[in-house]
Amino acid sequence: MEIIETALQNGGEPNQSDAFTINGQPGDLYDCSTEGTFKMVVDYGKTYLLRIINAIMNEEMFFMVANHSLTVVGTDGAYIKPINTSYIMITPGQTMDVLITADQSPSYYYMASRAYAVAGAYDNTTTTAIVQYNGNYTPPSTPPLPNLPNYTDTDAAANFTVRLRSLANEDYPVDVPQTVDTHMYITISMNTLPCVNNSCDGPDGSRLASSLNNISFVEPSIDVLLAYYKGINGVYDTDFPNEPPYYFNFTGDDLPDTLLTPERGTKVKVLDYNSNVEIVFQGTNVMNAAENHPMHLHGYSFYVVGNGTGNFDNSTDPTSYNLVDPPEVNTVGVPKNGWVAIRFRADNPGVWFMHCHLERHASWGMDTVLIVKNGTTSSTSMLEPPSYLNPC
Repeated sequence: MEIIETALQNGGEPNQSDAFTINGQPGDLYDCSTEGTFKMVVDYGKTYLLRIINAIMNEEMFFMVANHSLTVVGTDGAYIKPINTSYIMITPGQTMDVLITADQSPSYYYMASRAYAVAGAYDNTTTTAIVQYNGNYTPPSTPPLPNLPNYTDTDAAANFTVRLRSLANEDYPVDVPQTVDTHMYITISMNTLPCVNNSCDGPDGSRLASSLNNISFVEPSIDVLLAYYKGINGVYDTDFPNEPPYYFNFTGDDLPDTLLTPERGTKVKVLDYNSNVEIVFQGTNVMNAAENHPMHLHGYSFYVVGNGTGNFDNSTDPTSYNLVDPPEVNTVGVPKNGWVAIRFRADNPGVWFMHCHLERHASWGMDTVLIVKNGTTSSTSMLEPPSYLNPC
């Protein structure tokens, strides 16, 4: 917390991490950490389920196991059609269920992970753990290391993500909204805010910020959930827009400086209960800072029905939507200089945070709140709070 609090105070980037970890251990490639390297002990011929979560604050990650294939069978708690792959790309907040079969000669093999990062500074270290086979053999002095994709390999990230499909069978059906009541087109941007005497650590003495539809979210002193439930006025506004305030070549190069400064506010979007919602997230290249943004919605899983590069075309791109077996997730990576379309049914009444899962972006304002109104019955309405709430 001290790292992000210092960054928010000074207005610049947070300090880079010193290491990544697998199950709490950095691994053999860092100084002084070999003794604690995590080891996964396996028996030859058995298949193991890895439940992988990216709990990293600010980096999307590639992950591999040397000389072994991976079979991805689930994402964010929902089954998918099995994907055979040598690597995965997983964003902060995402979870994946991965099968691995111990089918290699008994030995030691590194599992390893490093960043997928396409903008700004990033931690370029590699964390490792060891897959250790049971048996009688002489361990290698150096286990084989997987050939991870390069840090900036956008094609590798996209080629993995595009393969995700829901299982969508009789036992595990999908319920993709085929019609839409509320359309939202949300631009995702990096921004700056002015500082007195240009005294901050951002570009040209400014303060780094970020926004959705050119609104940089301001955290209120009273939380939105309490204000909504208790009917407290003046905490938030209900005019978060369904589209950006102006249109331009969102993914163009060298965009004008007039786009740098967002509006600041605590703006939310109110949705009717059981309405069908489509949100198209559009990446932008404001500040020449386009990157992959993992967008996360509390309270819901949603269907990723489409994605692409460049600017979303409302006339042609929806014709390519997958409304048959799209993956059902709660976090989705919006590709660098691209877009993602999601759909969900607003059937969970309440107050739900929607934000980029890169911690620095969320802290800078790349957030909003979706308020889903109550239905007509007690079972389709918000639960009452418990009689005692633990104080913050």
